[in-house]
This record gives sequence, structure tokens and C-alpha cells, in this order.
Amino acid sequence: MTIEDAGKRVSLPMTDIGIAASAQDLIAQLTAKPWGQVGPSVYETARLVTAASWLTGHERRVRYLLDNQRPDGGWGPPEAYALVPTLSATEALLHTLSRSHAGAPSGVIEVELAGAADRGLEALFRWLQHGALSIPDTPAIDVIVPALVASINEHLDEVRDAPIRGLVAWSGDRRLGLPPGMTPRRLAAVRQQLAAGAQLPPKLRHFLEVLGTGARGAPGVRPGSPGAVGASPAATAAWLGGPTAVGSAGPARQFLEDVSGWHDGPVPCPVPITVFERAWVLSSLARAGVPFAVPPVLLDELSATVEPSGIAAGAGLPADADTSSVTLYALGKLGRLVTPDSLWAFETEAGFCTWPGEDGFSVTTNAHVLDAFGQHAVNCADASPRSLAVLDKLSATLPGEQQADGSWRDRWHASPYYATVCCAVALDQFGRGPAAVEAVAAAVDWVLATQRPDGSWGRWSGTAEETAYAMQVLLATVNPARRAIGEAVGQGYAFLAEAFDRQADPPLWYGKELYLPTAIVRAAVLAALYSAQRKVSLGGVW
Repeated sequence: MTIEDAGKRVSLPMTDIGIAASAQDLIAQLTAKPWGQVGPSVYETARLVTAASWLTGHERRVRYLLDNQRPDGGWGPPEAYALVPTLSATEALLHTLSRSHAGAPSGVIEVELAGAADRGLEALFRWLQHGALSIPDTPAIDVIVPALVASINEHLDEVRDAPIRGLVAWSGDRRLGLPPGMTPRRLAAVRQQLAAGAQLPPKLRHFLEVLGTGARGAPGVRPGSPGAVGASPAATAAWLGGPTAVGSAGPARQFLEDVSGWHDGPVPCPVPITVFERAWVLSSLARAGVPFAVPPVLLDELSATVEPSGIAAGAGLPADADTSSVTLYALGKLGRLVTPDSLWAFETEAGFCTWPGEDGFSVTTNAHVLDAFGQHAVNCADASPRSLAVLDKLSATLPGEQQADGSWRDRWHASPYYATVCCAVALDQFGRGPAAVEAVAAAVDWVLATQRPDGSWGRWSGTAEETAYAMQVLLATVNPARRAIGEAVGQGYAFLAEAFDRQADPPLWYGKELYLPTAIVRAAVLAALYSAQRKVSLGGVW
């Protein structure tokens, strides 16, 4: 069955040539916007409202928070993913109210701020009082949540002592508690170390804004290129501590001014993500066979990031096995032969850690490691026995992590479709043995079983990003002829054709909160569209 026969006839959004042109434009943007393309962050924007009212765009950031509050009083994605952005936004509004008697932001009246803060508090008490939240494993949530809860409770102490119109209901003794099982001990320990003059490990610099007064000019912390601290506007503002622009503070101030202009006030996070974005975009397009040309300077710059200790997603972030693997795979796929030796630093008994000391196990990191070693084996006939042994090791490890329904779940992305496409395609292309074959077949069955009536796929609702991942599970793996696959791909294609450039995708990637790397998502959608159209152009049937 071809796509044309699959239940819906659709007007294609573009031809193969058009998709290739869009991909080429996306490649050009990697150089034109080298810091990366990331959607605005509620959490990060709110931290700047609290820490940097002096920064250009303050009033627009406050307005962004007010305009993006949900009807239930929260902010951000569904489920417990809303906790961190809601804490951050609520604290920022309370902080703004505590200073409003000296003059509220222009155009924002005190009652509007108080109303939004009141609804945010009600949502937080509702979620935390009953312990009904299943706390997600987002990075540093065990220091972010205690820090924000403590700040909100301090504001409520002020409201008790000096009631604010619209927040009289909070002038009593109600205070937020922490989620079950969470304590402030780690936060207190890190703050104590910082106060004693200890240098922070690189991964904690990304969260500098929750570490209190010791964050300002923290020992050993300096802005990297392009002036960011820890690849975070909030961390940069915390390190800066004020509107000064002297000495080494100049680039940090300029970085904040620049990123605040990206979305006319609100700011993204993480940024910069130069290597992460380039590696994922290039690998997605290359794996799907989309024709494009990469400027040699771009490949030179990506090749230059390869270090014995691994590759970081961007300046100010620690090296990690995930970014290292995808970068190595992309370079290998595009003809730059680089050995995967830098990945040995991340090898463990079970597989590969994202970084040494990681709390947990990432299936997508290990799937990408399989890609890197598998592509190396394809490119190099004399790959070492140790490298080849990784293929056997991960061919057993990844199926062992598969869910009973055939999907995979991961700690770096909220959608099981992302984890499933990473694992299924890596196992299909580079896996060894019957366990890998069976795991891929189970993943295909799960994708077929979870398609929505409108042809899309998605965890909470149908999205272009998740539909692209699901289609790649069906298109980029070797499957026996099945009518159901052709029908599912055709319906998915119809959805993507309609959603392409018309529907904004929600944030699904793990950071301090869920975030949206827009160029990476666009590359995934282009790859799926091209793969589907290529199947038709080659006379493909299922």
C-alpha cells in the first residue's frame, strides 16, 4: 500500500526538492544563529523577573508570566512537569508585589499581579498538600524545588506581617511543604560549600540562581562564550548580581541583553546549545537521507569539539556521552571519520552513563552510543574488538530496558516516542542478535497501537514532533510487508502535512523545566516527511 492509498489523499506541503530546500535553510540557520534556537522558558523568565528587574524587557517578562498562566492557576506542561515553572512564576509575582509600592511595572496593576499570584498559590497548595504529584526526574529538581518553596514561604511571611490587597487570604500561617521524599539537605549542603569558597562542579553552574547570595561572583565561575554562565540566563544574572557592566561582567550583561531580545522579553534556556543543536539536526537529516550540503566550516567546527573527555552540548555545560555520541554519529555519517574513543570515559558495567556519577540510566544516551560505535564500524573495517563488543553489549542492554508494551521511556525527554525511535532505529541498524530484532518488532507494534484517530501520535495530545518520531519507527526500520504500516504512515503523513508550519509544538525536552529546541524538532519533522515521500517516489509498498 502506498501513501496515496492510505485512507486520505492530501496536498503535499512540499516536494522532495522543497523539503531539501527547507533542510538547507535549516543548515544555514545553524551558522546564522550559532547559540541555538530555543523557545521561551517560564521558569527562566521568572527567575529574571526576580533577579534582574534592571534588565531591558522587565515589564514584558512580567506580562509574559501573566499571559501564560493556565486556567487552573499553574504554568507549563501537564502533570507534575508544571511544578517547577509554577513555583518560579508564583515566586516572581510575589517578589514583584513586594516591591510594587515603589512602583509597579508600567501597565500592570497590583490587583492583576495579586490575582495571578493567588491562583498560583492555590494550585501549588492543591498539588503539594495532598502529595498527589509524581515528581519527574528533571535535572536538579531536588535543589530547585526546595529553593523556590523557601522563597515563596518567605514572601508569605511578609504578607502576614504586611497584608497585600488581593492576598489577604494568605496573611495567616499557611505555608508550602515539599513533595514527599524531598528534603532541602542537598540544597543546604551546596550553599554551604559555596559560602566556604568551594568551586562548583560544571553541572551545578547551570543552576546557580537557586544557590542564594553566594552565587554572585561565585569562586571559579566565569562567563564563557558568548558571556553566559552555565548556559543559562538565570545563572548568568545570579552570577552578575546586578546591572554592573565592568571588567569580565561586560560580556555577561551583553549576553543577557541579547537573549532578552530573542522573544521580546522572555528568555530561553538552555542557551547556548551550539553543539547539541548542530549534532541533532545533522544526524536527523543525514539518517533520513535528506539531500543537503554542509558548509565545510560547520563540519570543521563540529569536529573541533571532539575532546578525549567528551563533548559538551554548549559552552558552560559539562561534557556528556549523549552529545558526544550524536556528534560522533553525525560526523561519521557525513564522512568525517573520528574514533569514538572519547566515549570510553562514560562506560559502565550496565552500559554508558550520560556523565560520571549520573543518578539513573538513560536509554537514549545508550541508543546514541550504539549509533556512534555502529557507524564507526561501518566506516572502519578495522574497528577494534573493544568497539565491536559495544554493539553486542548494547544489543542486550537496550531490549532489557524496553517496557512491556514495546515502548521505551527516558529521563531526557517527556515523550516515549522520542525514546522509542532512538532505541528502535539504533537496534535495527546496528543491533545484533534475536533480542534486538524482537525489540524492534515490539516497538513497531506499540506505535501502530497508539496512533490517534486524527493520524497523529503524542503523549498528551497529537504533536508534529512525536508524530515524526513514530513515523520514523515505521519508516526507518526493516519491517515485513504489512498493510497496517502503510495505513498508519499515510494517516501520519496527512497529519504532518496539515500541521507543518501551522502548529506550534509543546516543550518536551528535559531541562530545568520542559523546553523546546525548535531547530531540532523541525529537523525531525522534515526527516519524517522526506522518508515518507521517498517511500512513495521509490514505489514503496507495505
